[in-house]
Amino acid sequence: MDRIEGQIEERGHWGSKAEFLLAVAGNVIGLGNVWRFPYLCYKYGGGAFLIPYLVFVVTCGVPLFLLETSMGQYTQEGGITCWHRLCPLAEGIGYAGQLILLYSCMYYIVILSWALFYLISSFSSQLPWASCDNTWNTDDCVNLAAKNLTLNRTTLINSTPAATEFWERRVLSLSGGIEEIGRINWEILLCLIAMWVICYFCIWKGVKSTGKVVYFTATFPYVMLLVLLIRGLTLPGALQGIVFYLYPEPARLFDPQVWLEAGAQILFSYSVSVGTLTVLASYNKYNNNCYRDSLWLCVLNSCTSLVAGFAVFSVLGFMAQEQGIPIAEVAESGPGLAFIAYPQAVAMMPLPQLWAVCFFIMIILLGLDTQFVSMEAVTTSVMDLFPMILRREGRREIFILLFCLTCFLGQFIMVTEGGIYVFQLFDYYACNGACVLFLSVFESLVMGWIFGAERMFDIIEDMTKSRPNYIFMLCWKYLTPLVSVVSFVCSMVEYTPLTFNRWYVYPDWAYALGWLLALSSIVLVPGWALGQLFAGKGSLKQRWRHLCSPDPELPLTYENGL
Repeated sequence: MDRIEGQIEERGHWGSKAEFLLAVAGNVIGLGNVWRFPYLCYKYGGGAFLIPYLVFVVTCGVPLFLLETSMGQYTQEGGITCWHRLCPLAEGIGYAGQLILLYSCMYYIVILSWALFYLISSFSSQLPWASCDNTWNTDDCVNLAAKNLTLNRTTLINSTPAATEFWERRVLSLSGGIEEIGRINWEILLCLIAMWVICYFCIWKGVKSTGKVVYFTATFPYVMLLVLLIRGLTLPGALQGIVFYLYPEPARLFDPQVWLEAGAQILFSYSVSVGTLTVLASYNKYNNNCYRDSLWLCVLNSCTSLVAGFAVFSVLGFMAQEQGIPIAEVAESGPGLAFIAYPQAVAMMPLPQLWAVCFFIMIILLGLDTQFVSMEAVTTSVMDLFPMILRREGRREIFILLFCLTCFLGQFIMVTEGGIYVFQLFDYYACNGACVLFLSVFESLVMGWIFGAERMFDIIEDMTKSRPNYIFMLCWKYLTPLVSVVSFVCSMVEYTPLTFNRWYVYPDWAYALGWLLALSSIVLVPGWALGQLFAGKGSLKQRWRHLCSPDPELPLTYENGL
């Protein structure tokens, strides 16, 4: 028995403070900073969009960021067991967050496989999306990168750019709808396998391997971003693009959709409410200054988003000038920016292969650490649930391998001809901003009122030897739940069904599947609480008190904790 007990491995800690900071930075700074924030900024009022953005930063982003890192560092537990120790009644929040992360792991890596395919294609003598002479091109194809090309509005409307045809007909092999799944795209499948192998070896040894990998994956994208920023700012038309990006339209502040989009962007960009930050912070030592870390990481995240906008819109301004059309007609977000608009702009530059390689390396690295840190969060949370079984020598590697294989098999359908339609369902419903808003409401209410904001302040002071600003207590108890509830209700009222490419309407069963994915995480919060209340012993008051009481073995002071 002693020999078996001796095989249970220690949970471990980060090798250094830098490893934690880079892991968190790599996770929170992802594709959304490059392809979502700049687009939202131009679409919803330019510089005026920064007002609702900063309101959400102060009332939701930073307070939840600090709360979750503090919870993880204090309990030294994953995204589920930390709730069991702090407030068992709210353990459903942990399960819901991990389910959202699981959905994210299943679809997010598909983006990386597309980017890898583009990166490989960038090493050709002529960029394949810069000509209409390929087997996948149609008679309607027009090469916007061609010199001395004269275009009028009618020609543009009745034709399809070469970059769009490469994306839809070569990369996606796009079918007519989700009903037509079609055949597997083997080249994308091979790229997907390659990305899974890379992610597996990034986390297979836990923080020992993750902590070393992030030195590269979290820093190199900044080198690429700087290179692309300098290149963008030196292009003709860059100034018009930047003016278009930041020109303020104060009237847009009265549009509720602007505030909704700002709130959703903050929750996604800061990776709050799903347990990732809790897991990463749980590998810190008890007396790490998580208060200071949280503030600086939030500043870094928002500044990266702002700078990325300059890199993106300077290039879009150049592209619009080259084509002689308004910037609004070339501005895209999400995959449309990464796989159509930006590659098209790159094809118009001198040395297009060089800039394409730089861009897709940046896209892959930005997404890579977000992906493998999400995987780390899920696997750590499950291992903390079953430490006696999974925390033995060699079992972590086997468990992560099984996790990767399960996700891989579950996403097989996303690399078929109809795969993009399934991908969009996961993106729009399973990892919806409303789901995360719902979790943030209950997270702040539980920690602000049941566990107690004052108690959390004492814990942070005990760990960091500095007491947080009083505004965080106001946020946890009042502002964060209020803002989150209002945003959640508005998002439900403003809901519009998902469409693809603005023309394809999904069948009713697909919308039902989407709502099932969204509700699968939301119902876990009240479902778990009610289940525990009914299953407990004693009077209802006794059960409530027991489920709202933290673990008595948790450290209440630094000295007792050690």
